[in-house]
Amino acid sequence: MRCLWSAPTSRSVREVLEELDRDKPLAYTTVMTVLENLHRKGFVRREKAGRAFRYTSTVTREQHTAELMGGVLAGTDDPGAALLHFVRRMSPEEQSELRAALERLGESGGIEP
Repeated sequence: MRCLWSAPTSRSVREVLEELDRDKPLAYTTVMTVLENLHRKGFVRREKAGRAFRYTSTVTREQHTAELMGGVLAGTDDPGAALLHFVRRMSPEEQSELRAALERLGESGGIEP
């Protein structure tokens, strides 16, 4: 997903493979299978480009992260307590970003006071 999130346009299997090969060697078919699985699960969309497909993420990294966090919170009996523990572990800068985000959300009518 990192390869698709960082790309300004859609990517082919070959382009994703070339970026991933910087980290460790992978087979073309491995990357193709992973992208197909991500497509089947709705994480990426694909469009035909000649004989190949080009892939694009259907969600941003931030949206995906929020989904993961929501899943974690859904797995606890006390989401408020879990959030409190999480916020306590944040740096002062992260807490400031959270406050600013909540203020923006409140200004847009997204949350109740």
